[in-house]
Order: sequence, then structure tokens, then C-alpha cells
Amino acid sequence: MRTHSLNRTALRGVAATAAVTSLAVSLAACGADSDAATRTRSDAAGTVTVGALSNGAAKETTLKVSEVKSISAELPKSVAERGTLVVGIGALPAGSPPLNFVGQDQKTLTGSEPDLGKLVAAVLGLKPVVKNSTWENLFVGIDSGKVDVAFSNVTDTEERKKKYEFASYRQDNLAFEVPKKSTWNFDGDYRNLAGKTVAVGAGTNQEKILLEWKDKLAKAGKKLTVKYYQDNNATALALNSGKIDASFGPNPAVAYHVTQNAKSPHPTRNAGQFSGAGATIQGLIAATAKKDSGLAEPVADAINYLIDNGQYAKWLAAWNLSNEAVKTSEVNPPGLPLDNS
Repeated sequence: MRTHSLNRTALRGVAATAAVTSLAVSLAACGADSDAATRTRSDAAGTVTVGALSNGAAKETTLKVSEVKSISAELPKSVAERGTLVVGIGALPAGSPPLNFVGQDQKTLTGSEPDLGKLVAAVLGLKPVVKNSTWENLFVGIDSGKVDVAFSNVTDTEERKKKYEFASYRQDNLAFEVPKKSTWNFDGDYRNLAGKTVAVGAGTNQEKILLEWKDKLAKAGKKLTVKYYQDNNATALALNSGKIDASFGPNPAVAYHVTQNAKSPHPTRNAGQFSGAGATIQGLIAATAKKDSGLAEPVADAINYLIDNGQYAKWLAAWNLSNEAVKTSEVNPPGLPLDNS
């Protein structure tokens, strides 16, 4: 499980169109060698293009980003001398749009996560080398030193801090998807779910949270009906037909659905978010490097430079993920507790 809240199965099932499905198949086909460097788009000096080849999942945007020598000076000597930043992505076999997937040319890895890796590399004055692997081999790559830093939707947890160091860059959120015409909103209060029928993926963290709310409502004499469907397409059909009032899943998946459905006969919208770590802590997604590698600090400073200078906001907006923005990148912030990792 790549995070406690963004269940791997749920994210791998977000593709709702035949076009995206074919891209997922090509990702598996081109990634037989899980340690092979992945083809990525080349950018002109001083620029990074985000949202390229996204098959409509993002708005392609070219950003001006150059080396900041005061930040690149913080890099470990071995990385600085090598001149490359090996960015790990755990997208095999099928990818997780909009986070990481093969683009519309059916050979180039795109997504919000590799895009941020390229932006950070630019600030650090390094050439990004993206390595795509399975989720499990992503951590093998970090452990072995073949990967410098992972940008792959990794949740900051106290358990993972035993082996890794983190630089946070996005909130880890769940979200409710509803028909665009619906007037219902979650508003951060589970009591607003009373009388509603909500779909959720079985065995996911969002199911755990939803069932806890169902129990609380039942004790108050109110009903929440939870429904399960075989796949994302079946859930979408249930939402379109009014069989359910909302679906509850990873925020990036909802953002992707909303983008893909925008011009369809059944547009949808995000009706509210909730921390994937639960009510007591805001979950965070973080760049992940080997513990004591000396990379978390310069990566966090690079992200903060992007935040301060506007490129970070434009990156999120390109991928329709502005609702997961953080105000600052922190090194090893409080993560998911050991008893909930």
C-alpha cells in the first residue's frame, strides 16, 4: 500500500475512458525492466513543461525555472558532482492518473509527480533522470542508492522515518465526488452524510473512515448507506443514474474524474475533502530519500523556492490539484502515527 489513504488499487482503477486504459496497457508493456530509466520529455534550458502529453488530464504549462546556487550548494557532494537527480516513480504496472502514467504518445511518462521531480531538479541545477518501477521496487531503489529521491505519492509516516527522510509537498486528502448539479457538500462534518448513499472501495482506508462515520451516525439514530461496486466505471454509472449520492476516494482520483467528465453529459465536482490520516492530523505526501542522505533539506528548500516564486501553484493548477497545496515544505514533519501507519 503506497499510502495509508491513497489505496493502490483505488488509484490504479481511476481510468474511466478507453483511451486512458490503452495508455495504462502501454505503460505496463514498456516497463518490463522495472529499473530502467523512463523516457521523459526534454525541456529547453531554464524551463520545465508540466502537464505535457496528459491526454486532457492537465493543462500544459511551461514554467521558467533555473538553478538557485544557494540551494544547490546544499547538495551532498556525490550528487552535485554527478550532475543528475535520479527521481523514483512507482507507477508500474498501470500508472495512477493524474499522478503518474504514460502520456498520449504511449511512451513518455507524465503526471504531477514526475513533473515536480523535474521542477526540483531544475532548482538544484541537476538533470532529472526518472526511473519508473513497481511500488515495491521504488523503495528497493532508494535503499540501494539507485534512486536519489522518490516523488511518488508517498505518505509521511513515523514508521517510514525509521529508514527514510522526507520533504513534504502535498496534502494527503480524500474527497467526495458528486454530480455537478448536486447541491450537497461535505463541509468537513460527517453528520452531513446522514440520509446519504455513498460508494467506497472495499479494503481501503477511505472505507475504514466511512464505516466509522456510519457507526457514529447510527448511534445518533441516523442512517448512512454504504455501497460497493466492482470498478470505477460501475461507480460512475451509479453516480450518473442517481443510485448513489456520492463516491468517496483519493482526492487526486476525484480531481482526475472531474477533469475527464467536464465536457461529458454527466459532469461531476468535488464536494469536500478529509485528511487521509484521519481527524487528528493532516496527512502529507512527501519526497522520500534514504535516511541521512542529506537530500531532504535541499529538496525542501527547492520546493519552498517554487512555492515562493509561484511555480508550485501553477504546477498544482495544471493538474487540478490546487486543493492539496501546502504553505511550506517541511523536513520530516509529524507523520502518520506508529499505531496507524
